[in-house]
Amino acid sequence: MAEEENNHTVTYIVKIKVTLTLPDSDEPIPDHDHQETQPTANVGAETVPLEDGDVAQAVGVGAETASLKDDERDDVVEAAEESIPDREKQAMNVGAKTVVSLLKDDEGSVEGDDIAARDSFSAKAAAAIMKCGRKKKKRGRKSFAEIEKRKRDEEALLGNRTKEEAGEGDNDAGGSSSFQPVRKRRGRKRKVEKETTKNEVPQVLKKLKIRESNAKWIEEGSLMCHQCQRNDKGRVVRCTKCKRRRYCIPCLNNWYPKLKESDIAKACPVCCDNCNCKACLRSFKLIDEMKRKAETINEEEVEFSKYLLKGLLPHLRRLDAEQMIEKEREAKRRGLSLSKLNIKPADYSKDERVFCDNCKTSIFDYHRSCSKCSFDLCLLCCCELRGGKLLGGADPIKLGYDFRGRDYLHGGNEEKHVKESLSHAEDESTTREWSRSGWHANVDGSIPCPKADNECDHGFLELRRILPPNCISELVCKANKLAETIKLQDVEETRDNRCSCSKPVRHADDIHNNKRKAAFHEDTGDKFLYCPRAVDLHHGDLRHFQWHWSKGEPVIVSNVLECTSGLSWEPLVMWRAFRQITNSKYDVVLDVKAVNCLDWCEGDINIHQFFTGYTNGRSDWLKWPEVLKLKDWPPSDLFQELLPRHHAEFISSLPYKEYTNPFSGSLNLAVKLPDYCVKPDMGPRTYIAYGFAQNLGRGDSVTKLHCDVSDAVNVLTHIAKVELKPEEISVIKKLTRKHLEQDKRELHGDGEAVDMFHQLSDTNDDDLMVGEDPLEGALWDIFRREDVPKLKEYLEKHFREFRHVNCIPLKQVIDPIHDQTIYLTMEHKMKLKKEYGIEPWTFIQKLGDAVFIPAGLPHQVRNLKSCIKVALDFVSPEHIGECFRLTEEFRKLPINHRSAADKFEVKKIAVHAMLDVVEKLEKARSGKTKVCA
Repeated sequence: MAEEENNHTVTYIVKIKVTLTLPDSDEPIPDHDHQETQPTANVGAETVPLEDGDVAQAVGVGAETASLKDDERDDVVEAAEESIPDREKQAMNVGAKTVVSLLKDDEGSVEGDDIAARDSFSAKAAAAIMKCGRKKKKRGRKSFAEIEKRKRDEEALLGNRTKEEAGEGDNDAGGSSSFQPVRKRRGRKRKVEKETTKNEVPQVLKKLKIRESNAKWIEEGSLMCHQCQRNDKGRVVRCTKCKRRRYCIPCLNNWYPKLKESDIAKACPVCCDNCNCKACLRSFKLIDEMKRKAETINEEEVEFSKYLLKGLLPHLRRLDAEQMIEKEREAKRRGLSLSKLNIKPADYSKDERVFCDNCKTSIFDYHRSCSKCSFDLCLLCCCELRGGKLLGGADPIKLGYDFRGRDYLHGGNEEKHVKESLSHAEDESTTREWSRSGWHANVDGSIPCPKADNECDHGFLELRRILPPNCISELVCKANKLAETIKLQDVEETRDNRCSCSKPVRHADDIHNNKRKAAFHEDTGDKFLYCPRAVDLHHGDLRHFQWHWSKGEPVIVSNVLECTSGLSWEPLVMWRAFRQITNSKYDVVLDVKAVNCLDWCEGDINIHQFFTGYTNGRSDWLKWPEVLKLKDWPPSDLFQELLPRHHAEFISSLPYKEYTNPFSGSLNLAVKLPDYCVKPDMGPRTYIAYGFAQNLGRGDSVTKLHCDVSDAVNVLTHIAKVELKPEEISVIKKLTRKHLEQDKRELHGDGEAVDMFHQLSDTNDDDLMVGEDPLEGALWDIFRREDVPKLKEYLEKHFREFRHVNCIPLKQVIDPIHDQTIYLTMEHKMKLKKEYGIEPWTFIQKLGDAVFIPAGLPHQVRNLKSCIKVALDFVSPEHIGECFRLTEEFRKLPINHRSAADKFEVKKIAVHAMLDVVEKLEKARSGKTKVCA
């Protein structure tokens, strides 16, 4: 039976029937070094599975064939190597079939591409397997020397067999043979067994010789490249560290252009954990090790738990107060005391996510549920409904944008026949199945269901719980006792009066050590941001980071990629790993969604074409440079499964792993969710987009102004500079003038925009020195939390001066920040400073920079080159209050708004984080105490 693998190796499985003629018991042990006599063998071939090494040990086979899975690879490769001396070979015709023995080497695996070419295998293996002959018997009595030699051979054999059984065990495919010789029916049973044992001695030695020969051939003779799995590309560079892998010169030039041959010879990419062959890119080895590894010791866990207790306790008290108000109202309505009030559990499993049907907020415990249908209402909505003003879950609104023709995008006249298109971002939802008009609470505080269908007909909303009875109240009570015991007010504060960064800058060199300039006006107090180098960080720097982080300041850590193995983030390397996945579980297609930053409309594009434009640039029909960005590629919830090696590389690059480790970060509250809970999508997610250093004025922003409900860290992993052609530069100058004239007509009504545009090159561009540093990638603007009210006021005043979908001026804003429809150009930042006296932190993210953005800080990004950024969300105790505030702010948006859904469930995260903290602190005191789960 034959099966053809992907590498075209044909494997035959042959059943060998062997009949042996054994010498008498008093005859000497056959000496295979002398061609005198050999046992005869009658062989018949029939297809059947073979046990490893049976035939080889039975008939003295010296040829071994390997069909093994490399410990580093997913692909099974097959080959064979002949290593028996020629004088022992004697061919015998058994047809065109060969035997494949699944045999492991001493290391447990053999790299299949390291064995000789398969073309010559069949003849060699057949000749070796069929080797037979006769040896002449030695007559007469055995001498004393022969007897002693036989004893030594038996002792050596027993020792070797013991070592093989202990070292290889039953799992070793090349272990001891299960072959039993054909015995005579009469007499001499013990002697036959003894002679068989003696005949095994030279076979063990032959096996060891074969393995030594194969290992030597792998090290010195094979030309098979580990990267491309080919042996016909000429010279290869051999690794002197593992002595198993080789890389051909074309692969080194194509996939490792920054590495020298001497570097490869010293330690190959596999040894350095940065191999980007398709098998290594799909390896889960490193990410699995990260999940198993514990990052902290017990003493640190206790100190971190105290720190978390202090940050979480005020917010848990607030949640408990909200629940107590609802419980007291329910007890009063029923005429019961609180102690006798029994709240029924909700009909939900632990792994099910529950959301309010009115405001889309996550429900973590107490809520009201209809007794007749599946309608659920959160406590905040209950409180607002009783107060007569339901703020959460505003009715959906229609956000449409006219399409005024292609020429309109570049300042041309609009077409007469226009059509309306919906925004790709804002119309995600939908209409309600019920109406909020006329919905109000009853006099006794009870709330009817708003649905009026035949199934429900305004059923009653009953109080329900998800956690165990009184879980939050008991949790807060235990936390209060722990706070009194450990005296939280004595817990070491991270906010000192000032840190070393606050000292006056005396020398220019001091700026680059741990600070980066981010403001450029003389009257700005905090001009610098904390910016340490990743390679200089040590354990004590965590407190310095917390000092700035607790104040709501961004932090930039430079050169984080120097702390990794050096895996390539080239876009085609990522695509190579992604496209090789053939599992039908994933929908892998060549076309992806990309957003054009000029008109903010998305369309399909071939992924290879996108990455070609990433490196070489793309232009539209007027030769205007396009700025495209990929949308959700690869999907963030599948990043770990589709790009496991890049996932591990990214996690290893992150500093301050107490916050950023998504598996065991002690200060990352999102990690505290138990395994049975559905985890929110915290990333990692990629942001891949084009960019140009030249300020185009329109269509060059890749991330518009917005703020996130959680903390985030963003790492710039790759950049590519696209040189504009002379004709493109000419087109830019021409069309930019048309854009400004169009803005003058539609937005400003005067020459203000045109005049201010010419002033830009004399201000911020010179201070930022855009384009001078080859490592620069993206321009960031991050606003201070205390400036958000003034920023919103400015945007609500000037929102009609901004364009969004189809380059149409904005007609309305729901929330000028959460809508993500505005990008502040240089001119608007100058007006903002002039009218309201505020400005953002402005800095350039360089290759290898990790930018930490606190929750709730509005920010925007413009790429100066084509960039690949990878971001991860986390929840820190310092900003959990801001997460609560933003969650309540989002719930007041229309239900079809892009930010309305409570995606992170921060209240649930806070509750489970406190459960974890209390359990650890109580165990630290008693070692046995547990809390409710």
